[in-house]
Amino acid sequence: MPPTPDKRALGRLAEDDALAYLLLQGLTLVARNVLCKGGELDLIMRDGKSIVFIEVRQRASKDFGGALASITPAKQRRMTRAAQTWLLTQKNTPPCRFDAVVIDGGRIEWLKNILDM
Repeated sequence: MPPTPDKRALGRLAEDDALAYLLLQGLTLVARNVLCKGGELDLIMRDGKSIVFIEVRQRASKDFGGALASITPAKQRRMTRAAQTWLLTQKNTPPCRFDAVVIDGGRIEWLKNILDM
């Protein structure tokens, strides 16, 4: 079931917050909301020489495991497949990693290297 317009707007705001936070940390934006076979990549950023695929998740609280718990094994597989598809469009394959920006009750946290690729 596709997200309602309100949920889509809230998701966009969470991505805006995550992007602003990561830019302040010194990362640079490569692409945003990239649709690939098998999934979507919320943010693709560069951290030094590495490409970072960033999943943004937001929850009202940490009840029921919070935002991080919503990155299920099925979601991880979709993220990996989408990243591999995107990488096939690149001339060179740089070092890569998967990070998450989780927002629980308005508190933002950047978790590095959440998956092995």
